[in-house]
Amino acid sequence: MMPISRLALAGLGALLLAGCSGEAAQDPRKKGTPEVGYVVVETADVPVAVELAGRIAAFEMSEVRPQVTGLIRRRFFTEGAVVRAGQTLYEIDTRLYRAASNEARANLNSAIANAEATRIRAERLKPLAEAQAVAMQDYTDAAAAARAAAAAVQQARAQLQTADVNLQFTRVPAPISGRISRSLFTVGALVTGNQAEPLAVIQGVDPVFVDIQQSSAELLALRRALAQGGAVPGSTSVGLVLEDGSEYPQRGQVQFSEVMVDAGTGTVTLRARFPNPQGLLLPGMFVRARFEQAVDKGAILVPQPALTRNARGEASVFVVDADNKAAERKVTAARAVGSDWVVTDGLKPGEKVIVQGLAKLKPGAPIKPVLASKPQVIAAPKPGSTPASKP
Repeated sequence: MMPISRLALAGLGALLLAGCSGEAAQDPRKKGTPEVGYVVVETADVPVAVELAGRIAAFEMSEVRPQVTGLIRRRFFTEGAVVRAGQTLYEIDTRLYRAASNEARANLNSAIANAEATRIRAERLKPLAEAQAVAMQDYTDAAAAARAAAAAVQQARAQLQTADVNLQFTRVPAPISGRISRSLFTVGALVTGNQAEPLAVIQGVDPVFVDIQQSSAELLALRRALAQGGAVPGSTSVGLVLEDGSEYPQRGQVQFSEVMVDAGTGTVTLRARFPNPQGLLLPGMFVRARFEQAVDKGAILVPQPALTRNARGEASVFVVDADNKAAERKVTAARAVGSDWVVTDGLKPGEKVIVQGLAKLKPGAPIKPVLASKPQVIAAPKPGSTPASKP
């Protein structure tokens, strides 16, 4: 019985092996050269888009201060409203300054009358002195008195102008147009001409400035790229992302960049100007600024699925070589744009980069390359087996 059992087992094993080999021959995944999808890469001008933190600053700002001393009698504006340049904001008690103006005007009239009398006396003494009817010294004294009286008139006129200016200062105007803050002094408060605290603050909010902070290291790398010809200056147009994540509907323009680095933060300030007709942007508000600071010349865009990184962070892609074999290529890809990586080194225009069928791809393995845009062919699954697909 023993020989028969061994013969039966051997026959059963042969049948099983034959069945397995038949299935393997029919499995499309184990049959023939693997098919991969590729794209032909070309150079392009890729913008270097940056998004940086920024803060809204008023286009103009002025502190409203009194220039004379006195009690505030009236206030002529609504807190938080828009005021115009020259509009009267406060009135300071005018009584003392009006009296000073009246006194200066009276002194001027007295000086004018005295000057007229001394001039006439000097004119009368002149012919008498020439005829030696009176002493020449009398005429000399009369002429000097006339000139002194005329100078007194000019002095009195200047004092009157000063008094009138002080009287005008009792009405405190808006230095600039803009939105005014709350009033820091109420009616009845005593203000002085040399006080440190302002009465209110006016800020011009249409347009506004956005102060953008960029690290000095990023700016240095950008300037080196521009100097070496690897990039060209980009557009000065800037977009804003507000604190709630929404985009500001209007775009601004970069005005200038600071010429020094902030020692405390290590950043350089860039200033952009934005229209603000609806007053949506308020001074002090934090925003995110998006703009194209430069344009990479001759960069290559590679779809993100085609690029892999090793444990050291080094990037690589598979390309189709001249023998239709997979060749691994080290590349430099520091940033992404949309769904693509920007490759600045390691690839040449016209090369075929594999983007599909990378799962089991090995360097040097024979492949059947097809354009990635070609529709995929999906094989019908067998009962009890996993569906197979070809890219």
